[in-house]
Amino acid sequence: MLARNRFLFLVVVGGAVLAVLSFSLQFLNLIPTSPMLDEQAVQAADGGFRGFQAKSRKRIFPVHHSQEPDPVFEAYSYCNTPNRTEQAWEGHSPADYKLLSVHVMIRHGDRYPLYSIPKTRRPSIDCTLSANRQPSHPLLDSFINHMGQGTRGHWEAQLGSISRLPNHSVCEMGELTQTGVIQHLRNGQLLQRAYKHHSLLPSDWSPRQVWMETTGKSRTLQSGMAFLYGFLPDFDWTKVTVRHQWSTLFCGSACECPARSKYLEEEQRRQYRLRVADSNLERTYIDMARTLGVLTRQLRAANPIDSLLCHLCHGLPFPCVSGGDGGSGGCLTMTQFAVIRQQQLDDEVDRRRFGAYRKYAILAMYPYLNRTANKMERVARANEDGRQPRLGGEEVFTLSSGHDVTIAPLLSALGLEEAKFPRFAARIVFEMWKSPPTAQGQAKNRAGKSERSKSNRKDGEVFIRVLYNGEDVTFHTAFCHPSKRHINQPLCPLRNFLTFVRKDIFSIVNATSYKDACYKLSG
Repeated sequence: MLARNRFLFLVVVGGAVLAVLSFSLQFLNLIPTSPMLDEQAVQAADGGFRGFQAKSRKRIFPVHHSQEPDPVFEAYSYCNTPNRTEQAWEGHSPADYKLLSVHVMIRHGDRYPLYSIPKTRRPSIDCTLSANRQPSHPLLDSFINHMGQGTRGHWEAQLGSISRLPNHSVCEMGELTQTGVIQHLRNGQLLQRAYKHHSLLPSDWSPRQVWMETTGKSRTLQSGMAFLYGFLPDFDWTKVTVRHQWSTLFCGSACECPARSKYLEEEQRRQYRLRVADSNLERTYIDMARTLGVLTRQLRAANPIDSLLCHLCHGLPFPCVSGGDGGSGGCLTMTQFAVIRQQQLDDEVDRRRFGAYRKYAILAMYPYLNRTANKMERVARANEDGRQPRLGGEEVFTLSSGHDVTIAPLLSALGLEEAKFPRFAARIVFEMWKSPPTAQGQAKNRAGKSERSKSNRKDGEVFIRVLYNGEDVTFHTAFCHPSKRHINQPLCPLRNFLTFVRKDIFSIVNATSYKDACYKLSG
């Protein structure tokens, strides 16, 4: 009896400890609470409510604790190492809703540094691709082979000379790494699994239905191709046109905007003031410069955090130098890295407080948002009851491959200012859904039976979802804040987004149109 009681006591205590530990890990965001999107999960979500939950819109925003976030932990999150099961809410909707279109903006994957730290060796990383080197992916070999057929595709002239694969045994500055390729093969495959039961693209999709664009950097083009291949494995090259966006803002022919430059200058002055006021940051740069034997201003100009992040993300030790040549010698340290990283986190908070960046972001990303809104509206109209489909269809899947300086202002323009800074291979996804038609009346026959006629149906409504790195953030956006949400609508009406882009967005810059906002410098 005593042994049995002792056993029960241990079971109860052990269960309580596990429950507390589980709660603590969830609170610290060390284990996910959203569903994991693997093959079984997607299949299970295919019927009924499709796994949709109204309270899934969390966790890309910092959790507010009484203490400051750990800058090193945040940095590992930024690396986005592809060694875990990815969470994703893409493709989840109420039952019987139809997916009409998907628009994706990505940041390129992991890359080699853009800067080198003076007097140190550059990190030793191989930028060729090999399925025998980690991280890897089941699609990597077939992706490499498929890119070898890329001459069959259509490339705008500015992209024709860019390699479709990273190919240097010693990475060049800014080159996409194998990790970056794997990140986007995974991203594309995630969305392929999320949408494959929604009939977004028919098996015989037309060239008009898929739109891809990229900036002129090899890392964005290659990231986009990896994403597209994960999403459409072995796609028909003859149907694909890869378009060039000369601006990182994807503003096309509407890039001229003097007021945008004015707000950016204000933002840069704010950044400078915050940096020079940070005495801890200044001491850290002085210590690092003394170790290396360089001038402090020379070290600042080299932007050492860029190279140190590469070392961290790839598990490499921080650079060391021997003494002499004006330096004390030694290694750069994790403590120094943490100070610089903390200043970046502080800068994000101060940026939101100051407000100039939001105004810059609105003018920077309006052309992209307006273009996306127009595409959505065309697709929505094409899906109205009684409409004849356009020959070749509409653009139902668009992929834009950009940079952190693309994703960050897009988040801000949408009102997602609390969102974390874009990690490597970050993604923003716009989904457009249509609800099933509803009956407005019944026609009864003499036998007492009733049937619904098409003339008595009300066409379904069209809705939008916005997701950031797989998390539903729709009801954090400026156009669909909870105060604007109807209790009987689980999604955000598309009209909210259209009104925001075409009217409401300009109130923040005290204007009534994009032209007015760009050329009215006062206010």
